[in-house]
Amino acid sequence: MDTNNENLEKANPNTEKKDKDKLELIAAKSFDEYDQMYKVIDFLNKTLKHKKVMFGLTKNTEKKTMTISIYEV
Repeated sequence: MDTNNENLEKANPNTEKKDKDKLELIAAKSFDEYDQMYKVIDFLNKTLKHKKVMFGLTKNTEKKTMTISIYEV
């Protein structure tokens, strides 16, 4: 094992845990604004939590669009 990496791991034992906690983007899709979409995202997150996926929603007020993102947890 590389001694530099070994020293880094000893200095920060949470390094490995942080890598495991990262979210990996699976897909993203933009569409026209839809006010009720927040309820859909909440429903999906609660229902599919055990599948280790998470849904995110961003709103672009200038373009009047929303983007749904799907992450692997």
